[in-house]
Amino acid sequence: MQKKNYIKTAKEVINLEIKALERLKKNLRNSFNLAVEKIANCQSKIILSGVGKSGLIANKIAATMSSVGSPAFCLSASDSSHGDLGSISKKDILILISYSGKSEELKNIIQYANRNKILLIGIMSKKDSILYKASDIKLLIPQVVESEGIVPTSSTTSQLALGDALAIAVMKKKKFGKLDFKKIHPAGSLGAQLRTVEDIMITGNKIPFVNENLKMNKALRILTQKKLGILIITNKKRETKGIITDGQIRRYSQNNQNLHTTLVKKIMTKKPIGIDKDALAAKALALMNGKKITSLCVYDKKNKNKTIGVIHIHDVLNSNIS
Repeated sequence: MQKKNYIKTAKEVINLEIKALERLKKNLRNSFNLAVEKIANCQSKIILSGVGKSGLIANKIAATMSSVGSPAFCLSASDSSHGDLGSISKKDILILISYSGKSEELKNIIQYANRNKILLIGIMSKKDSILYKASDIKLLIPQVVESEGIVPTSSTTSQLALGDALAIAVMKKKKFGKLDFKKIHPAGSLGAQLRTVEDIMITGNKIPFVNENLKMNKALRILTQKKLGILIITNKKRETKGIITDGQIRRYSQNNQNLHTTLVKKIMTKKPIGIDKDALAAKALALMNGKKITSLCVYDKKNKNKTIGVIHIHDVLNSNIS
């Protein structure tokens, strides 16, 4: 039996969805800006709902909004008529999604929102629909050609893209950055890549601090005790003045017989490379690789002269950061 090639079908579906997205992009109006402002300023929850495939899209958009700092959840359109309308408060924002805008299951939610003056954002394609007429903010999606003329594909792609655009625009409006994102994505590879230097740096008594006027015989004891292969050199004010690595010590001892009586400041490398505690650990790894070093002094940007931690390349790699 001859195998059929379905790539042509795949391309047809994808081309229809691309055309839908192109039309959507051209159709964006000031109502989108208004929706972003209202969602960003919402002091309560964002509630989304839809019927059928639109309901699945609503669920995904809710998850995306929650992940970028705008608490949201998806409300079942059918369950809302059996008590779940009570989960909507007057401070919430309601986003209803329906390609036709005429879904019967949404009528009770629409009436409840209008009756209680709950801000309603509608995502639909038809101006003669109940959802369009009842919405406070109307996000009109251009009518599209579905796959095989009937299967919701181009329309759901448009809905999802518009929802993603809303979520990211609100994220930027609220200045929700990488550090904020990390707090609610602590697990998995994404969480690892968003870990900061502060998350994995060595602190407190584990840092091998030595005074710049200390003799090397005493400094070597600290080097052995702390087991980091480096010494962080400070002055009387605890300001960082330099760094010594075990490699430097070996090279110095090969050419000098008086290592033990030499002052630390005679051997140290001045102005060691440092990094802010709030920088991503991945940035620290890139810096160490670029400079061909294994450790960095960590500082708080409020005072770059004092070391508050040490980050070692092994700690970064052990955290699955690349």
